[in-house]
Amino acid sequence: MGQLNWFKGGLLLGASFLLAVAFAKPIGVSTQFVIADGIVWNLFSDAVVQKNSDSKSGYTSPNAYLNKSGGKYAKNVANPINYSFIFVIAMIAGAFLSSRLSGPRPTLLDRSAPEVWRQRFGENPTLRYVTVFFAGILALFGARLAGGCTSGHMMSGMMQTSLSGYLFAAGAFAAAIPAAVLVYKKK
Repeated sequence: MGQLNWFKGGLLLGASFLLAVAFAKPIGVSTQFVIADGIVWNLFSDAVVQKNSDSKSGYTSPNAYLNKSGGKYAKNVANPINYSFIFVIAMIAGAFLSSRLSGPRPTLLDRSAPEVWRQRFGENPTLRYVTVFFAGILALFGARLAGGCTSGHMMSGMMQTSLSGYLFAAGAFAAAIPAAVLVYKKK
């Protein structure tokens, strides 16, 4: 299979977001990381999620975040097979399939760190892996602090013409572009 060009990819992404909103709900995935944490936590402690017929969802949790929205997240921890969690699993599976079925294969060196990274920081992959790991933690913390991730705030929000979606996108690019210039210099 050949590599998909950016325009066709953008149209497919827009169509998938439109279908998700039309038939299920807006796309957002960062909450599912919290749900996954709750699922693991629930394996080791029976106190994380309890059935409660008085709550809106039928579940409660002593954890304030899981107990939000009438125990909605606690219910998702107790019953993880739902649209949002399966969507995240499908994203991972889709990314894997895409890596196997499309485009030219990256070299072994490019798999450990892209050329622009190697030119700036050298060929040792450990620095790259540690940096990416902590950047991921920072991004996930920011997403939870903001009450949602880039797919929820920017992509779904802008598609629904939400002012907060446009403001989030402007803020994301206002921070990302100078950060990239600072990290990678002129490359």
